[in-house]
Amino acid sequence: MSRRNTLHALAPVTLYHDGHCPLCQREVAWLARHPRSERVWLVDIQAAEFDPRALGRTSEAMMGRLHLQDAEGRWFIGMDASRALYAVLGYRRLVWLSCLPGVAPLMDAGYHWFARRRVRLGRWLARRRRK
Repeated sequence: MSRRNTLHALAPVTLYHDGHCPLCQREVAWLARHPRSERVWLVDIQAAEFDPRALGRTSEAMMGRLHLQDAEGRWFIGMDASRALYAVLGYRRLVWLSCLPGVAPLMDAGYHWFARRRVRLGRWLARRRRK
């Protein structure tokens, strides 16, 4: 799948997020207040009732990278999930920019770096705010 396919993600999308991640919680709170929030369904993959096997996924895979499924059942994973999410929310120009040659690999690498450290970064930021 081409990165540009993320521009064609169809709402409503289902965003599978880590409800225990402090940074993810902030993003989800922002999404819940967003003017186009009806375009995004939020599913906490840490919830007791969530079963990734029903989606043909594993817990390890879903914890490792962001997952989003659009209205046509297409899966977007990692940075492409973020791109598809923001395209559905109306930020198509930013998504297009993130797909440009030279920019896309940097964005993908940055996402990969962040995804591996998101919980630690969230805890670090929370400690800094309490000071």
